[in-house]
This record gives sequence, C-alpha cells and structure tokens, in this order.
Amino acid sequence: MTRVAAVDCGTNSIRLLVTDLDPGAGTQADVTRLMRVVRLGEGVDATGRLSDAALARTFAAVDEYAGLLRDLGAQHVRFVATSASRDASNADVFVAGVRERLGVEPEVVPGEEEAALSFTGAVRELASSQAGPWCVVDIGGGSTEVVVGDRLPGPTGEGLRSRSVDVGCVRLTERHLHGDPPTREQVEAARADVEAALDAVEEVVDLRGVRALVGLAGSVTTVTAEALGLRGYDSARIHGAELPVPVVLDAAERLLVADRDARAARGFMHPGRVDVIGAGALVWQQVLRRVAARSGVATARASEHDILDGVAWSLLDRR
Repeated sequence: MTRVAAVDCGTNSIRLLVTDLDPGAGTQADVTRLMRVVRLGEGVDATGRLSDAALARTFAAVDEYAGLLRDLGAQHVRFVATSASRDASNADVFVAGVRERLGVEPEVVPGEEEAALSFTGAVRELASSQAGPWCVVDIGGGSTEVVVGDRLPGPTGEGLRSRSVDVGCVRLTERHLHGDPPTREQVEAARADVEAALDAVEEVVDLRGVRALVGLAGSVTTVTAEALGLRGYDSARIHGAELPVPVVLDAAERLLVADRDARAARGFMHPGRVDVIGAGALVWQQVLRRVAARSGVATARASEHDILDGVAWSLLDRR
C-alpha cells in the first residue's frame, strides 16, 4: 500500500484526500476527505484577479492541510488548481503561497487534464460493473467539464473526448442570479449561457452513444440529496445513487426557484453552497436534458469519487 495525498483547489472550495492505494489489487482505502469552502474565485469573472480576502481564506485552509499531511505521513502529494487559477492574472501569488506553506508546487491544470482526472476518479470503480461509453460531468464553481470515453485513459487522457466550458455555480451566480429567489429573466439569461456552452461541448464531444451519465462535485451531490429527500448530508446514500432523469430535474428545479432561507433550511445543505446551488442545479438540469435528448439515457448517477481520486491515482501512474 502507498499513502498518497491529493489536493484540489477550485473556484468555490479546496479539498483534501489522503488515501492508501494498492496498485496491484487496484484498491483504495481512504484515510480522510475534507472540504473547506474558501471561494477563491470570488469576483474573478469580473476583475480577472484573485482578491486578497479570497487568497487569505485559501491560504488558511492550506495551512490546515499542511498540518494534517505532516501528521498522516503521505508519501506523495499532488496539488491541482483549476478554473479560477487559470483565469486570474495574479495566479503567481497563489502558486507562491501554496508552495511556501505546503512544500509542493501547485499545478494549474488545463481544462482537458481536469476532465481526464475527473473521468478517471469517477469511472475507475464503475468500469467492472457498468458498460460504457460513460459521460462524466464535473460541475465546478467556475467551469464545467464534460468528458466521454469507453475506457480508463492513459496519463495524458488519450481515448477521451472532452471540453471544459466557463459555466459554473459561482460564475453564473455572479453573472446572472442576483435575486432572492432569482427572477425568471435572470434564470433565462443563465440558461442561455449554459446552452451556448453545451453547444460548444458538442463541437468536440459526441453525446449520442453515451450509455451511462455520471455527475460529480457538490452541485450534483446536493441536487441528489434533494432528490433523495435526505434530512442531512449522507455520503453513503448519495455516492452511486442512480435516479431517473425526471426525478433529478424536479429536484434541481426546487433548488433553483427556492429563496435563500429555504435553501439554507435544508439539513443536507453545506453553508458554503447556499448562495450558489441554484446556478449549479441549473447547469445540471441543462446537461441532463441535453445528454438524455442525444443518447436516450434515462438515469443519472451521482459520484463522490471525482478529480481528487483521479489525482491520487495519477501519483502512482507517474511512477
């Protein structure tokens, strides 16, 4: 067994996975998974810069993770950063701050690599039980990755078709969803952005042959919790839950049209997602409709295994 650590820093949250991997058996035994909502990408869509406040919140979480990594003794560590860091003109300040605190060079990965890592993390455990091609959708704070493949990719993502587009729960909320609840006009403007993004996806990704649809990240798992009627967040029930598309669409609509107090009152809702879940639910809605229309897929699966798991396994693949 090899103990590795993966850190994923996105637009809305920074997450840590420490896990023991057995490459011979292909097994994974998680030691800890943590998430801190730091909203690194707050305002980046408008300013093009990471704010001082957002950097301070993120560096506080990195300090916490550094202490845990010392205590848990990970042999290899990889830190990836995604949409907000790709877009920011002062990303060098972020990179230097992480390097100083963690002793690891953060990698600001392109959207295609982000998609491949997410696909690997989600599909590795499905490959033996669910026939492909799989469509894996990772809805983040600043971007959404859509990737289709029928086998696990190599280290550089060969065998996959993917596209990363700049529609995420934080970015769309800041652009459009300002009302409480959002107005019809605001929702339609956001929906138009997502539809245009999915048109761009289909320029390179063929959705017609998809046999299974898998959604990743907090927007998807929160919508799934709503669809399951959970009183509190239950990872064991959410991970792997496969639900009819109409059921998921209805749950997403309830979160989209609810006001802030109603969203916050749900026992499964993370406080850091209250303000942005409507936009995340809208993205998932439009993806579900598009993939179902093209492929005939009737169900959608939620996965708690995502880019973090892909990053963890990539540490062994590199060796």
